[in-house]
Amino acid sequence: MTARIPDPAPLLGRFLRLDPMTQVDYPGLFDAIAVPEVFAGGYGGGPAGLPRDLDEFADFAAGYFDRGTNRSFTIRLVGGDADGLIVGTSTLGDFDPVNEQAHLGWTAYSPGVWGSAVNAEAKLLLLGLAFDSGFGRVKIQADERNERSRAAIAGIGATFEGLIRRDKRRADGSWRTTAQFSVIVDDWLDVRAGLEMRLSRQNGPVVPRRS
Repeated sequence: MTARIPDPAPLLGRFLRLDPMTQVDYPGLFDAIAVPEVFAGGYGGGPAGLPRDLDEFADFAAGYFDRGTNRSFTIRLVGGDADGLIVGTSTLGDFDPVNEQAHLGWTAYSPGVWGSAVNAEAKLLLLGLAFDSGFGRVKIQADERNERSRAAIAGIGATFEGLIRRDKRRADGSWRTTAQFSVIVDDWLDVRAGLEMRLSRQNGPVVPRRS
């Protein structure tokens, strides 16, 4: 199967809907993820990159998400009292169709849904999109310092491949060491089964925790 860059289209799961991101989503995304807890782990370049208001967030988002053929999604809850609530974002991008490689990243969730079914279903939908589009390798990365994200990536069944030293400059000017993981097509059946098993334990819609 020849890999192809997927067309922008919604992805619907049991607990989530992933919609192609638009500027209309920025206020909801600002409320969900422009908080110190999210940027503390290295998202958006780390704490120094945290937007102070919606205008700064719009400028940040235009540069962080609008990257050519990348497919950035706004993540909304499905069902229950919080139906339609924006709780985060994730992107499938850095497409290399010739070598059948893609990157699942730029991911952030509201702290109110950390530890819920949100990450498992978002990963299930986006990895499924990548492999259904013919890609054979999907890399997933995190700042070396972000132990929570590294544990979440390992927890979905991704394979840790090592550390990439002095990989990216953080917002404060320091250099990030990147922890790199991947899921390849040979892993997909087991990874998918594990994610589906985790989601089967979720009874009813996701209910965000109050901060």
